[in-house]
This record gives sequence, structure tokens and C-alpha cells, in this order.
Amino acid sequence: MTLEGRSPPARRRAANRALQPTLALFAALALAGPAHAQDAAALHARFDSLQDKFAHNPYGRPLVLQSTQASDRLEGEVYARVDQPYAAVQKALQGTDHWCAILILHLNVKMCHAQPAGLDMALGRKYDQPVDDAYKLHFDYKPVANGADYLRAELTSADGPLGTRDYRIAVEAAPLDATHTMLHMSYAYGFGFTARVAMSAYLSTAGSDKVGFSITGTGSDGKPSYVGGVRGLVERNTMRYYLAIDDFVAAPAPGQLDQRLNAWFDATERYPRQLHEMDKADYLAMKQTEAKR
Repeated sequence: MTLEGRSPPARRRAANRALQPTLALFAALALAGPAHAQDAAALHARFDSLQDKFAHNPYGRPLVLQSTQASDRLEGEVYARVDQPYAAVQKALQGTDHWCAILILHLNVKMCHAQPAGLDMALGRKYDQPVDDAYKLHFDYKPVANGADYLRAELTSADGPLGTRDYRIAVEAAPLDATHTMLHMSYAYGFGFTARVAMSAYLSTAGSDKVGFSITGTGSDGKPSYVGGVRGLVERNTMRYYLAIDDFVAAPAPGQLDQRLNAWFDATERYPRQLHEMDKADYLAMKQTEAKR
């Protein structure tokens, strides 16, 4: 039966199911834009300016999450203190093998294959999904800086499906002290008319009740009101990818996959309003299969 031949609720449900592979792209991508610090001194200065926010925030850890929305571009970034020495963070954020091990923790990443100078990814729905049914993207990997006091690495892709473009993941790090590291992850992607329509469809159906982390006010019940829409989408995935980096740095060995998966899921469950999507047993079973790809 065609969509037009169904009742309005049935048409909406069917349209939502048909759009799920498309909408998953926007729900999954956390793709970084140009970092604002650019060197160790600038990163230190930025962290100094954020000390009050690190000490007073709703995340339960030293973290600042920000997002912006323009007419044809979404951007977000996270500044965080990583409780690992710089040498460990520096090693963990180098190489496409490590980046695949980081990205696969996200529930929408169905596959990641490391190449010498980049990586191939498949993005799909939050549940188990064949790779052939997922979106394929290739990212170029560029180690911009890799010194004793500053690291910067980028993943970029000029084009994506459905009118999306200019994907960029940029991560930079510098030592804070002997046992802690400053981390900055920024992201952005551009979009055209087709992508805007798909995002609007997602936010009016499957994503209609989802929110981000920025507090926009107080509801009538006295509880915080959170940002929604595409900014909420960006903030959710900013947190997911930051947690993936943090967990990989703490357990980078290939044999520590189980530890990383458990740590990532438990960390996301600290923010159930924003990040809860599935039961832990389902997530672990799904990711064990996807990691083997």
C-alpha cells in the first residue's frame, strides 16, 4: 500500500520508518569544525577563561559544551579535562586505527575501517543494522601537530549524502599538569535544502522529544528546560563522542574493548534525559558484532 492510501497516523508512522536511515545520518554525525585555540598557548588561555564553568556545571565533571546554529551550518565544541597524562592522550589520538576504535563506541557507527591516511565509516540506526543498509562516508586523516606540549588531529570529508558537506572533526590536546590533559574537540558540517528538509522531518517525528544539554530556562514545574532542535542534536553527539575519547584514552589496548563499551554506556546513562536510547545488554551485543567488522 502506498503512503497516500493510509490513514494520517499510519502515513506518519510509515514515513518516519522510511526516513529512519536518512534521519540516522543527522542523529549520528558529530563532525568537527576548525578548533579555535590552534596552539598550546591559546588552548591554555582558553582553559583559564573557562575555570568557573569547569567548576560549576551540570555534567559532574570538568566539561564545557557549546553549540551554534547558522542558516546552512551546525557547529559544536567541547572543552574538557581528561584525567590522564598528556602522553597517554597524545598516543591515543594518533592514527586511524585508534580513531576507528573511538568512533565505533557510538551506537550509530555500524562499521569503521582504518586506511593509511583515512577511514571508511558506515552510519545507521541505533539498532543492529547490516552495513549494506547504512550510509558510507570516507574521512581523510591529518595529523596537524604532534609535539611534546601540543597535539592536533583532523578528520575531514568534503561531501556527504543528502546535500551535506564540509565535514570536519578536529581534536587538540595539551598537558594541564603531570596527570591531567586539556582536550578540545570541535565539529561542524554544512547542509543544503535537502538536508534541511530531512533534519526537519527527523525533529518533527523521531527526534521531537529529544533535547540537548544547554539550559534555556525553567518550566512550569520548576525543572530546567533544555535546548531542542538541531542544537540539541549536536550537543547530544558532542557528549557521546567526547565520552568515547575519554573512555578510549583510559583503556586503549585492543583487548580492552569490553571495558570501553561498558564504560561508554555507563557514562551516557549519567545523562538519561539526553542520551538514553537502549538497554545495556542490547548495546553490548550489538557493538561486539559491529567492532568485529
